[in-house]
Amino acid sequence: MRFTIRWLVAVGLCALLAGPVLAQDTGIEWQQLTPEQHRVLQPLEKRWKDLPPQRQRRLSQVAERWATMSPDERTQARERFANWRGLPEERRAHIRERYAAFRALPPDQQEQVRQNFKRFQSLSPERRKELRERWREATPEQRERVRELARKRRAERVKG
Repeated sequence: MRFTIRWLVAVGLCALLAGPVLAQDTGIEWQQLTPEQHRVLQPLEKRWKDLPPQRQRRLSQVAERWATMSPDERTQARERFANWRGLPEERRAHIRERYAAFRALPPDQQEQVRQNFKRFQSLSPERRKELRERWREATPEQRERVRELARKRRAERVKG
């Protein structure tokens, strides 16, 4: 009886530990994609099975989104992608890092960043250029003072 219980416990533990390994994501088979996704992802068909499952999922979602875009949105997306591909790899890595940092912020702080960006975009091109130049020329200490002042202003707005 003792042996049976121990054996069942051992088998149960093995099943629990092996679960994540056995449940590994196998990705999306090419045949599982919709005809519209096939059309959009056609250039990747030959190497689809070699792509990591996470990339397959992301690409299938992009293809789904593409199908819902207007012609103007598609044109914009093509232009943005061409711009992205034209950036040096170091710049793309920097942008990815900044985006990851943004995604790690709490939702209220993300919203604050979005509002600040909109406010900056609403400035005239000359004023934006002036502010960028002033920021580039600022010392690290000056930049930190600006950040601290912005934090204080935010805190005052929250209180008020």
